[in-house]
Amino acid sequence: MMRDVRMRGWIEAIAAAISGILLIVTLVWRDWIEEVFGVDPDQHSGALEWAIVAVAVCATLTFSLLARGEWRRAKALQPRTQ
Repeated sequence: MMRDVRMRGWIEAIAAAISGILLIVTLVWRDWIEEVFGVDPDQHSGALEWAIVAVAVCATLTFSLLARGEWRRAKALQPRTQ
């Protein structure tokens, strides 16, 4: 079945994983932007982090549902052997 999944399905699955990781990292380590990039765009208000969480939740759900559709399409294309 895995060979029947189009490249689009793989890209959507990878994008869902990346956005999910970003979501978890942002929830666990709230000041990662300040420490990694050395800038403080929201002056420690946390607004940017919550915006990232909201976008990451939407992206994770969207990409997960799209990837699920691709995997189901690939499964439906498989011939039944019985």
